[in-house]
Amino acid sequence: MSRGTLTEKTGHLAWCGLVALQLARQDGRVRSESQENVFLTRWLATALKQHRFPREVAPDITWLLNQGRQAGVGAGLKRKLSYLWQSCTGELAAQNDLFRLTYAMETAKEMHWTYRLLGEREWSGRNAVTLNPGVNGIFLSRASLEASFSDDGTQTKPLMARLTGHIPGLEKLLNRCGWLAEACMNNDIPFLFRLETLPDGNRSPD
Repeated sequence: MSRGTLTEKTGHLAWCGLVALQLARQDGRVRSESQENVFLTRWLATALKQHRFPREVAPDITWLLNQGRQAGVGAGLKRKLSYLWQSCTGELAAQNDLFRLTYAMETAKEMHWTYRLLGEREWSGRNAVTLNPGVNGIFLSRASLEASFSDDGTQTKPLMARLTGHIPGLEKLLNRCGWLAEACMNNDIPFLFRLETLPDGNRSPD
């Protein structure tokens, strides 16, 4: 597969991995989560070694491979491949705003981001939690979350969040899920961001 956008190539990689796993399950070679992780880790290592996919997706393969080797079963390789496929093929984009945000938060947690909902006392003022700028963290206002969506999961107003750590990496993840994080200038509440959905035409999955 030499032609196509990076998005298409990444989606193709993820699809091939999911198909290979399903075939291994049907053959009886994979029967548990631990065997699933071992299979996908070996499959990724072979794909990288034999240059089965375009060089543009080599960073994705390397990242997934390192996750599998370092985190073991906790790496959730099948879920990560599913996420890549959905975000690259438009399946994820078809879901409502709240679903896509939840998907992004769950994926971030699997990537070892701290995630918390903060009540009013924890959000601001003298009792507000102290955040470490060096730690990858997502802290959502519980009140804002409850007021930002309609019953059908559509965003109705900006969602306020406090974000720390490697923000560019999180922004890329949010963009893949159709969300945008915009920094707010607020001296009273550090690390404050406004989260809003992106119009379909402005979503950048690459």
